Amino acid sequence: MADVMKSPCAKIAPSMLSSDFANLAAEAKRMLDCGADWLHMDIMDGHFVPNLTIGAPVIQSLRKHTDAYLDCHLMVTNPSDYVTSLAKAGASGFTFHIEVAGDGWKELLKDIKSAGMQAGVALRPATPIETVFPLLEGEEHVDMVLVMTVEPGFGGQKFMPEMMQKVNVLRKRFPWLNIEVDGGLGPSTIDEAAQAGANCIVAGSSIFGSQDPAGVISILRVKVEEAAKKGF
Repeated sequence: MADVMKSPCAKIAPSMLSSDFANLAAEAKRMLDCGADWLHMDIMDGHFVPNLTIGAPVIQSLRKHTDAYLDCHLMVTNPSDYVTSLAKAGASGFTFHIEVAGDGWKELLKDIKSAGMQAGVALRPATPIETVFPLLEGEEHVDMVLVMTVEPGFGGQKFMPEMMQKVNVLRKRFPWLNIEVDGGLGPSTIDEAAQAGANCIVAGSSIFGSQDPAGVISILRVKVEEAAKKGF
């Protein structure tokens, strides 16, 4: 299995939702050959968000073709139902939404880590950043926070720059933290995200829609690394 999370190193994670699903293994290899660190896998249940995408069987199939870090973002109503199946399938990271975790987040966090996966928590644009603080301040804490920079559920949306305030608050309060941003990221928006303190960059359309995906990945990485050297 690929590397565990280290922060604040740059991690560029192409969103496989924008890939050619008919050639998923080949697309994964192409992204890794282009310099990607992680592969971002969007798992949607058609309930928490309207869209319906992939589940554990696809993760299991892809795992047979790669040892890459599979960064799974669960846009689902009942994340606890997915822990065992995704762990068996070979998921590397399991990111659930704070909006559905409720008071059971401690048990969910424990289950994710006990299953051998890294744990992350995500929040929608309307959710206050303070809601994730309890998941970061205890002895057992999440490894990553995913700040959605668009409404979850669909690719190709416009980046919401006002979400960078959340990133900035997190970076100042938890300097060790992996902070991921997802939605509308590309060469035209990476400066704002990197300078705010994001180090894990999910990008779909800007990478897969480019004639030079390796070049886009390189730009994203350089911008994050430059910001990190300056202390974000």
